This record gives sequence, C-alpha cells and structure tokens, in this order.
Amino acid sequence: MKDVVISGTGLYRPPHIITNAELVEAFNAYAALQNEKNAERIAAGEVEPMVGSSVEFIEKASGIRQRYVIDKQGVLDPQRMKPHFEPRPDDQLSLMAEIAVEAGRQALQAAGKEGAQVDAVLCAAANMQRAYPAMAVEIQQALGARGYGFDMNVACSSATFALEQAVNAIRCGTASCVLVVNPEITSAHLEWRDRDCHFIFGDVCTALVVEAADTATAADRWQVLGTRLVTQFSNNIRNNAGFMNRCEDTDPDARDKTFRQEGRKVFKEVVPMAAAHIEQHLAELGHRPGQVRRYWLHQANLGMNQLVIKKLTGGEVGNDLAPLILDTYANTASAGSIIAFHEHRADLHPGDLGVICSFGAGYSIGSVVARRL
Repeated sequence: MKDVVISGTGLYRPPHIITNAELVEAFNAYAALQNEKNAERIAAGEVEPMVGSSVEFIEKASGIRQRYVIDKQGVLDPQRMKPHFEPRPDDQLSLMAEIAVEAGRQALQAAGKEGAQVDAVLCAAANMQRAYPAMAVEIQQALGARGYGFDMNVACSSATFALEQAVNAIRCGTASCVLVVNPEITSAHLEWRDRDCHFIFGDVCTALVVEAADTATAADRWQVLGTRLVTQFSNNIRNNAGFMNRCEDTDPDARDKTFRQEGRKVFKEVVPMAAAHIEQHLAELGHRPGQVRRYWLHQANLGMNQLVIKKLTGGEVGNDLAPLILDTYANTASAGSIIAFHEHRADLHPGDLGVICSFGAGYSIGSVVARRL
C-alpha cells in the first residue's frame, strides 16, 4: 500500500467574534423578555422562570471565552437569538461552499498543489446546507478539481472519518490527492435560547490535503501511520431536524430541531471511550501513549480533554501536550481537532508522533496517528 501524508491545512475564520460577556447580555435580555411574557403563568406556578446566564458559569462549565460567527447581529438580538443569512440564488456559490473554498485554497497553497491536481473532494461536517446537489461537488467545481466529491456526516467526528476515507482512497490507488473540507456553520443549529448550551458552538471551516507520499512536495509533511473509527449508538446528543419534519406537521422551530445533549451523561460515557480508543489504536501500531509528542483532541469541553489525557498518560495535562483552541473558537464540531493540528504543529520535529482524535454524537470516535517527516 502507498504511504500517505497530510501535506497542507487551511483555516477559514469568520469576521465576527462574540465574547462571553456579549452573549450573556443578550441571553439575559431574552430571558427577561420571556419572563415578562409569561409572568401570569409563572405566578400561577405553571412554568418556571428562565434563569440568567453568566460569564463565570460559561467559563467554569466549558473553558470557552469567545467564539467566531458568520453573523453576530442576529445571534445577539434578544428578539431573534439566531443568525440571519441572506438567501442566495441557485447560480450563486452557497455560503457553506464559499467558506470551504477559502479554507481549501489555503490548504492547497500550503501543499503546493493546484485544484486540477485534486482527485476527490470530501465535504465532512455536522450539518449540510442542503440535501443535494452535494456540497462537495459544488466545492469541487469552484476549485477546479477533477474526479469526484461527496458529502458525509458523522457529527463531531466527521473530519476524522473523512480522513480515513481519503487515506484509504490513496492507499488503494483510486486517488492520489484528496481534499477534505469541514465547513462548520454551527451557529445555525445551536439553540441560543437554552442556558445549558447557548455558549457552546462557533463557526469555522478547516481543510486538509491528503496525498500519496511520493507526490508530496511540501516541506511540512505528516505520514499517516494509521486511522481508526468506532461508533456506538446513543441519544445523549441529538438533533431531529430533517427532511421529513414538514410531513410530520411539527413545529420547525421546536426545541428538538436544534442541538441538544445530556451533558453530564456525555462526559461520563465518552471520556473513557475516547481514552481507550486512542490507547488501543496506538497499541495496534506498536506505540504507547507516553511516546506521543502531541494530542490534537476534539474541542468540546476543557475538563473532558484534560481527563482523556490524564487517563492516557497519568500525568498533568499542559497546553504543550494537548493544545487548547476551545477558549478562542468554542466548540466547532468536527473542525476542532483539525484547528488544533493546524495551529499547533509547527514546533514539532521530524520523527515526532501525534494523534488527531475527535469524539461526538453517535457516539462516534475517530483517530489518526501521524508522524512528522
């Protein structure tokens, strides 16, 4: 089988930042409006009053300090509490494709590649803007890539699951160069009106060039030693939005049509799963957790990442071993571990070992073990 390398990465950051203080101010204004609207029902004991949020609550619960978003005004409007996107005609590049193209061009430039040298485009994200035509095919056309493209969705593990598909395509000879893009417009599926989760997500797009080692010309190359995926069904993270909703005569704005989770259950169940998954993957490749120079983990919760690393190494967790980008970007679904890889690999040396790992709804866990060349 051919050796495979990651030879370029790209990152699109939206133009707007929402700080925790700004978010809390908007949420608390919304809560006050709802309490005023439901004052009689609250007084009668029919409903509970909404409880406000705070910067301290958010940072203690998650480690998040801010997030990037494509639209800030709509999110911070207490009368709206969701982004506002202008609809685009069918002959205009869609929003999701637009940010993927920007990240993809960055990754191609880093790899020293042109769009025409790409054999496949995989668009992997927690949500797709539409059902068809595939976002990947639109991105493929915009970049001038050849071959084929397809979309895939494995929630917050979409990027690592797509990486395995890219690696396998190259190893079996059906492609020589694959572009993986992860356009995560998470602000559109987050319930900004729910105190327990209104602070979790941010928007971003990442991109990776995966190619045969013998075609790679970039100075910064990471040999993929192995990939490993696992899924286990759970309802603890769920979103019921889908094409059949209109046939069910349900409220399209109902609470179950956006992101929701049982956070404590997720923490308790996913941490040991993720730690065991990484340890087993490394063992299959003849390595131990202590030999890994850096872990680029899914960026959902500071405490979760710290506990995963403690279970693996038994020692204290520092930013050097497991870099955190969560504080700046918030949870960016499948893009989180790729952002960490993009921003925190330049200081590693040839021969250093690293693990990219994501974990999310499904449950789904994906890991990629790579070595710097």
